[in-house]
Amino acid sequence: MVNIAVLGCGRIGVMHARNIANHPRARLATVFDIHQPSADKIAAELGVKTSKSIEEVLASPDVDAILIATSTNTHADILEMAVAAGKPILCEKPIDLSLDRVNACYAKVRDKNVPIMLGFVRRFDPGHRATRDAVRRGDIGDLHQVMITSRDPGMAPAAYLKVSGGIFRDMTIHDFDMARFMLGEEVAQVYATGSRLVDPALMNELQDYDTVCVTLTTASGKQCVINNSRQAAYGYDQRVEALGTLGMASSQNRKNHEATLSTRTFTERSEPYLNFFIERYTEAFAAEVSEFVDAIENKREPEVGFADGRLALMLAEAALKSVQTGRVVNMSEMG
Repeated sequence: MVNIAVLGCGRIGVMHARNIANHPRARLATVFDIHQPSADKIAAELGVKTSKSIEEVLASPDVDAILIATSTNTHADILEMAVAAGKPILCEKPIDLSLDRVNACYAKVRDKNVPIMLGFVRRFDPGHRATRDAVRRGDIGDLHQVMITSRDPGMAPAAYLKVSGGIFRDMTIHDFDMARFMLGEEVAQVYATGSRLVDPALMNELQDYDTVCVTLTTASGKQCVINNSRQAAYGYDQRVEALGTLGMASSQNRKNHEATLSTRTFTERSEPYLNFFIERYTEAFAAEVSEFVDAIENKREPEVGFADGRLALMLAEAALKSVQTGRVVNMSEMG
């Protein structure tokens, strides 16, 4: 059994704690949160102890690995502390909102031989993964184009948006990783447009966007088009499509069930899409923990690591630069 501690007991940390507690090859060792009642609540539910500090967690011989689900501005510091303690890490994205801070962290941890996994959970969604596998097998011939749709059911609270780092670093960053996952080649050029359509007043205040479109192009000419919206009236919209010379592979939205109802006044009425990311990616979050445990047990690098998180943030920075300048940004400009 791999003994994993969860740092951060907000919504996503609680979900991770439950998944670890239910995993056949992992044990939830302890939980920590700066808000003690949050830690106490999930600890009582799952029958584990709480820790008083991150230092206590990292010093414990009963902790084999840690999962970081704390606020984004703490991720890089905790990563460095955990690597120094020799504890494998699964860290929620992003590593940090500052590319300079991520680069500094990378310089400290890259050669320490401690497994670091990034929480790009969509790689582990069964539909997305099957689409990627179809591309890799050549089922659709030579890949030409990837289309990624990612739309939230509604705007996040203003308090969250003010500290999120903006749509490209917060929301689109998952799609940047999915683009790399699907394309199988690194992106050479980025062109992005952004609009303030859902809540113009708030977006103007934050100097952010709620509706964006990004075109990524590889050196060989493969394209990926990402479209994001902070508000889709019909629900949480998550689709991926890959087009090749012999056909297309796609991953569609999920519902509670696929039954439909037809009457004289309507046809094929169906269930709404699953509510939001935890519900939509339930299987993926469980598979993510399995990949982390496998990597630790087999002493190998996780499938998605620190370098992937850094590259996704670089794409986010390139997209923001493109919106601000109105031009195509070459990734060679991003360092």
